[in-house]
Amino acid sequence: MLTDIKTIAAKLAPRLIEIRRHIHSHPELSGQEYQTAAYVAGVLSSCGVHVREGVGKTGVMGELSGHITDERVLAIRTDMDALPIAERTGLDYASQQAGVMHACGHDVHTTVGLGTAMILSELVENLPGTVRFLFQPAEEIAQGAGWMIADGAMQQVTNILGLHVFPSIPGGAIGIRRGALTAAADDLEITIIGESGHGARPHEAVDAIWIASQVITTLQQAISRTQNPLRPVVLTIGQLNGGRAPNVIADSVKMLGTVRSLHPETHADLPAWIEKIVASVCQMHGGSYEMNYRRGVPSVQNDTGMTQLVESAALEAWGSDRVIYIPEPSLGAEDFSLYLEYAPGMMFRLGVGHPDKPNYPLHHPQFEVDESAIVTGIVTLAYAVCKYWE
Repeated sequence: MLTDIKTIAAKLAPRLIEIRRHIHSHPELSGQEYQTAAYVAGVLSSCGVHVREGVGKTGVMGELSGHITDERVLAIRTDMDALPIAERTGLDYASQQAGVMHACGHDVHTTVGLGTAMILSELVENLPGTVRFLFQPAEEIAQGAGWMIADGAMQQVTNILGLHVFPSIPGGAIGIRRGALTAAADDLEITIIGESGHGARPHEAVDAIWIASQVITTLQQAISRTQNPLRPVVLTIGQLNGGRAPNVIADSVKMLGTVRSLHPETHADLPAWIEKIVASVCQMHGGSYEMNYRRGVPSVQNDTGMTQLVESAALEAWGSDRVIYIPEPSLGAEDFSLYLEYAPGMMFRLGVGHPDKPNYPLHHPQFEVDESAIVTGIVTLAYAVCKYWE
């Protein structure tokens, strides 16, 4: 089966490059992936995949079923949206949409999903179950997975696989990690309420800016002293707004930030822990507060069995020198985690690093990929699907 998959992938490689470059040239922002979705639906339909459009607003769902002797449904998720970044790669197929760019590799993800469907459609007689392809919108704003799930994308799904490109891994290599792959990411909004007064008479006022600074300092100190250092927490206040004049003590300050964590137990406790500290600091200094803690997406926790499946497929397909074990998780976020609340799954890293030129990070205006990685990703996924039913 592996030989057949590699043969078909090699035959499809020129077409896959065309697909990727078309998608790269026509990027669309989160929730606006209308043309991308139509293009994806067309490719899927052309290879005999049953297509449902408008799933999760602008998402696409495809299903491919063989001779059903196994009721399990294996889902493959890829994302389609681009970023509000002005591309500076100078590529012949650079973005034709001003200020919008595929700077996170979702053009590659979409191509890998399509290529996997194209290969499996030629091998459908060998499939004893159903493969469901989820082409998701709006990953960059962490909403697309929820939209897809609300539209029934995970109904009857037994397990799910996903991937994400990684420029720090050489092109053609597969990155594997068990357990936590990405962080939970939440939004934090705190308003400190004081009492205005003259800047020359601070003792007659309650300085909201000073209290806010104490809150920030205390939260950072408390992380290092009260949180388990083996279960990391990152709390960043990225926006601070308050005050109206240089000689007037501010009566309110709004702070906006992000909170990242890796362990589900820690994640569950963070809102109460943060609020306890904020309340204590405000009470000490005579102020009050309002706090809004918004849950974002949980941590991606790779399932042991599904990780072993992809690892085995990659090792058989490419050998141990092209399988890299990722030692540490990322504190970035990924809404693939929402699917894992419905079925065990696994996300792997697809290396796209160039061997002979600079590799810019994700979300950079000069981010480029080694396109040879597309076949690597497709063969790995397609073979993992076949091994799933062994």
